[in-house]
Amino acid sequence: MLLIPAIDIIDGRCVRLTKGDYTQKTVYAEDPVEVAHRMEGLGFRRLHVVDLDGARSKHVVNLDILRRITHETNLVVDFGGGVKTEEDMSKVLEAGAHMVTVGSIAVTAPETVMQWLLTFGAERIVLGADVKNGRISINGWKEESAQELLPFLDGYLSRGISHVLCTDISKDGMLQGPATPLYQTIMQAFPHCQLIASGGVSGIEDIRALDAAGIPAVVFGKAIYEGRINLHELIEEFPQGVKNDE
Repeated sequence: MLLIPAIDIIDGRCVRLTKGDYTQKTVYAEDPVEVAHRMEGLGFRRLHVVDLDGARSKHVVNLDILRRITHETNLVVDFGGGVKTEEDMSKVLEAGAHMVTVGSIAVTAPETVMQWLLTFGAERIVLGADVKNGRISINGWKEESAQELLPFLDGYLSRGISHVLCTDISKDGMLQGPATPLYQTIMQAFPHCQLIASGGVSGIEDIRALDAAGIPAVVFGKAIYEGRINLHELIEEFPQGVKNDE
């Protein structure tokens, strides 16, 4: 299982939200770049960066922080939040992101994302599937779309996307365990999907359970910042999980 620490950014700082609620924000570090250096120093090679300002304002905001992370570390970064145009995609990739997570626009303008697959290649795109009540939520989780999860995934996986980041919003930031049955349902429907589980990880035991369930990758953040996971112990137990095969 690939282990991917997360950095969420608001106002230039490393934060975590609870259930995507911007009013339930906890600041964990003033400089996200310092956090990225720390993750690399521990041995991680992948990093998930979310521009929450961008997600809320519908355009990329924290490009400078992304550029600093990619220029000052050797981490393989996937970046999401506010990417709405081909120009946004180009700027994020030029700033050093290896992959771009697209969520809301994949719901609201699928023809645009299909064009990006041709322009940038499916391997550069992570499909973000943020789920609430079985449907995809958009625009920083503030709106619930009519798109049901499995048909939404099928539409993109059949067009060449393989990486999917799925977050159960009800679990996010709650430290009450991930939505393992949901991820198992996805893997049963799409066995070749490179699924990244997100939301709810409260400790190493949750990562063990996801690994035992055959989930290919996991993103986690709050459990790190709250001291729920001993990262040295985690890496010792999952040494292959910090390697990157991209």
